[in-house]
Amino acid sequence: MDEWVKRLLAFKNEHELWREGECIVAAVSGGPDSMVMLHLLHAISGAEQLRLVAAHVDHGFRGRESAAEAELVRAFAAKLGITFEAITLDMPSFIEETGMNGQQASRIKRYEFLHEVARRHGASRIALAHHADDQAETVLMRLLRGTGTGGLAGISVKRRDKNVELIRPLLRINKAELTAYAAIHSIPYAIDSSNEKRDYFRNELRLDVMPYLEQYNPQLGASLNRLAEIASAEDQWMQEETQRAFDRLAACKAGSFCELRRADLASLPIALQRRLIKLILNYLSMETAGLTPGDKADFERIEAIRHAALALSPTTWQTDAGGGIRFYREYDRLRWLTGEPHSRKSNWPPYAYTIEAMDDVVDVPEGGLSLRLTNAVAAADERGRYCADFDAGQLLFPLTVRNRRPGDRMSVVGLNGTKKVQDMFVDLKIPPSERDRMPLLVDAAGQVLWIPGARRSAIALTDARTANVLRIQAVPRNTNLE
Repeated sequence: MDEWVKRLLAFKNEHELWREGECIVAAVSGGPDSMVMLHLLHAISGAEQLRLVAAHVDHGFRGRESAAEAELVRAFAAKLGITFEAITLDMPSFIEETGMNGQQASRIKRYEFLHEVARRHGASRIALAHHADDQAETVLMRLLRGTGTGGLAGISVKRRDKNVELIRPLLRINKAELTAYAAIHSIPYAIDSSNEKRDYFRNELRLDVMPYLEQYNPQLGASLNRLAEIASAEDQWMQEETQRAFDRLAACKAGSFCELRRADLASLPIALQRRLIKLILNYLSMETAGLTPGDKADFERIEAIRHAALALSPTTWQTDAGGGIRFYREYDRLRWLTGEPHSRKSNWPPYAYTIEAMDDVVDVPEGGLSLRLTNAVAAADERGRYCADFDAGQLLFPLTVRNRRPGDRMSVVGLNGTKKVQDMFVDLKIPPSERDRMPLLVDAAGQVLWIPGARRSAIALTDARTANVLRIQAVPRNTNLE
């Protein structure tokens, strides 16, 4: 068996790049890399029972030169007996219409075509011809621009994209080896003249920066590839740890919100804190690209959230987290919300429920609870925060359960005078987003008698002389009150 074929199959088995009998779309530009990839895939297609489709995109930038490349790929695919698909795009017009960057626009249209070809042929994989030199350039480029450990992983060997998997079977083979293979097997290929232009950063890196640095390390390419392989494995492990933390600690609804306890975030190592925040932002992001590994702005945004979440103060804080997301620190609760910027108030509409009788059950869906009223014989010795006894003879009926109103005050036990309900919410560390939905029990004069789960007023306290006790118990909704 050819040594190259052995290397390809070993790489395939190590990373599970495909299964026997599958259809693979090979993206073939006409350059030496993609033409060698097509030849190698064809060489193993019989033993692996693969169906191959060669897909070529003419971006319309180089006129006759790019048309000649399309014909070269078509003829080579025909010689190998491989199905050929091609498209000619008018990228200059598309770029002018959209105002997009040329490279980005070309990538979007190219992948649209590759996915369409894969769909029509029932392919589960799209093979791309990135090689070891591309990997080295990518790692160095990210280092120069600024990256985190995830960015050091470089180009992934495989990744899911929509309903197919993108695979890169040549990622451990360098350019010189591919060129040598093409010469040995008389594989025709074209040289893209734009690769020699220094209009793009990657070209400058390949033509100028890499050769300069190789004076200090002749094995620079191999070193960068080794770094990528180490970083990739470690990054994969960190991703899995982050996902486990996310599943265990975060309460989320896709495209809507995520919540996390401050103590849970603080319990994680710093590296995991950053990755968990990043995962939450990407989970909720309205921007399909998500966060860029190591991007300075994204790093600073994540750090601002992390420090605000862990700081002893402020206890409440909010900021724009980017991607249509807003972050809120509300005491011990951390919240990420999508959509329009939210105020600190939750903007719950006013609600009110009148209590009709001394023996009644009042459902308060906005507050997530129900109130059960009973006419007790005597006051209980211990009541707790979710049960309160009142001297019915001192109450002004009818009673009402409602959310707060401007100016609400309560006469607090042990305190002369009254206190603003708003100030009590602050003292009790009730999150701002929850304050407008919390139910208050008030009498006919509008006096606040009780905030279930929080405070009871000094009005209508029971004592040994109380003859008629109204007992009110607050329970979560849908709890059996019989």
